[in-house]
Amino acid sequence: MKIVIVEGYTVNPGDLNWENIATFGELIVYERTSEHLIVERCKDADIILSNKLPFNRETILALPKTKLICVLATGYNIIDIKAAREKNISVCNVPAYGIASVAQHTFALLLELTNHVGIHAKSVVDGEWQHAPDWCYTKTPIIEIADKILGIIGFGNIGQQVACTVSRIHQRA
Repeated sequence: MKIVIVEGYTVNPGDLNWENIATFGELIVYERTSEHLIVERCKDADIILSNKLPFNRETILALPKTKLICVLATGYNIIDIKAAREKNISVCNVPAYGIASVAQHTFALLLELTNHVGIHAKSVVDGEWQHAPDWCYTKTPIIEIADKILGIIGFGNIGQQVACTVSRIHQRA
């Protein structure tokens, strides 16, 4: 079985390895693939792993051996599903992809909104703190999150992960 990963760098910028996938067949990993190279690189592939590279009707119809296209992300809107069905190509995705990372990013953005870390970091790099007239230095007021209510719009996988994290923080406090 031939497995082709067309956007290896996008999903693995160096922190993972492909050894487990390679146990299922011959594995070829392309760091990046442009749309005009998809057919050339995937024409002999039984399985294609992609991320954001669009597979339109023309491309899918030009893949004679492909049995599965897996989108290594939450959606699969980049795949022409109708064309894939006509060719009996299964299409799947990774619905739980990035849940923890996106929830963590939610907290990073929340803290940026309350603590303005970016503004303060830049001002320190620019030397403004060194010349501040007071020992206590701040460019903006710090908004304390204690006793605040966090509203979560949507309660899918990511919303639930954010809620669980808030719950764990609250239990430790």
